[in-house]
Amino acid sequence: MECISKKDRQILRDLAAKQMELAHSPQTAKLRDEWTLHGTFDSASRPMILIETGTFQNDVILKLMRCEGKEARELERELLMGVVNHTLFGDDTVVKDYVPVIPHRYFVPFGIEVKQERAGESLGHQFIHVINDLEQDFHKFGKSRFGINWEDTLRELDCKNEVYGDILPVRKAGFSLYCCLTQDIVHIMKMEDMFTAMFDYPELFHQMMSMLVNDYLEFFDLLETENALLPTYDECHLSQGSYSFNGELPRQGTDIKTTDIWGFLDSQETSGISPAMFAEHIAPHYRRIAERYGLLSYGCCEAVDPVWDCFLSGLDNLRKVSVSPWANEDFMGEKLRGKNIVYMRKPTSNLLGLGSALDEQAVMEHIGRTVAAAKGCYLEIIQRDVYQIQNTPDKVRRYVELVRVCCEKHF
Repeated sequence: MECISKKDRQILRDLAAKQMELAHSPQTAKLRDEWTLHGTFDSASRPMILIETGTFQNDVILKLMRCEGKEARELERELLMGVVNHTLFGDDTVVKDYVPVIPHRYFVPFGIEVKQERAGESLGHQFIHVINDLEQDFHKFGKSRFGINWEDTLRELDCKNEVYGDILPVRKAGFSLYCCLTQDIVHIMKMEDMFTAMFDYPELFHQMMSMLVNDYLEFFDLLETENALLPTYDECHLSQGSYSFNGELPRQGTDIKTTDIWGFLDSQETSGISPAMFAEHIAPHYRRIAERYGLLSYGCCEAVDPVWDCFLSGLDNLRKVSVSPWANEDFMGEKLRGKNIVYMRKPTSNLLGLGSALDEQAVMEHIGRTVAAAKGCYLEIIQRDVYQIQNTPDKVRRYVELVRVCCEKHF
């Protein structure tokens, strides 16, 4: 690690002190209580609102950064990300009284390195596919490579603790398991080729999926034997921008199993196949993964309503389900109403990402439809996939205010 200057060190320590102050504030205590009610499906809970800032952080964080050294700026960015939602946007982000360090781990599906071509510095990219015809190229599938890098994990812990750990503790933290099988496939095989392989080589397709699932389950076994898992019960990050608050999983312990923590699944890449095809070719393999989780959060940008009856409704540990801009909101409201499953709404990113001025009427109408559809459900509104805000953080705060007003008025 490079030597952090005295000036940069003081900036970081001041930020750490500010985070600790906010973490112990009455407002944060109240938020934690509200998330606990929400996570335990208490009838007194309210809709929770979160803004995913990571995708547009350059519109916000860069203006706030003061450190000069490269590694100091990396630490500064992380500390700012821990408080910026609270200080600038006023959503329901919980400020932590510690800095979480997740054990460094890796998983390379089939041992095939994913390669891509990028359009300069932009988000645009395409994958370089190595599997074209499943039968002809099946020999390219190997054993997945996976493991845990404890050396890098301890180095990160020591580094951060040395700089500001006496002010803001740095410790290993729990993490939700993440597994998206069809995403792994389309990183090495074109989506069209994946679709046609289900018809042309159904047995090989199932063999490919089984190989991948077996490797993931072996990876989960390794996480257990290496004691790399910690409880996921409170403000631990849960994939898709949510939190782990719940009343079912262990709150402490050292012998943590995958069945003691949260896990995540999605299958955005199969949005183009029928529910029957999903049930035949995808669901059996996803079910094997889901069974290894304690609780399950499912879905990203795909519409989940087509696979509700043929798959999701049969998962006993499902507790959160994504309702994306492409989902049938009313259908999902009917299915989740009265159930202990969170209606995790992802509003369209156009509302916040387009233009420098907020279309307040459009926001109220869009969120109003969500609130009506989710009546009788446990609702989270998580704004994701906004990649720029035209350098107008005030627009985000106003957006949160409007969403909150709409929920309070109609929910």
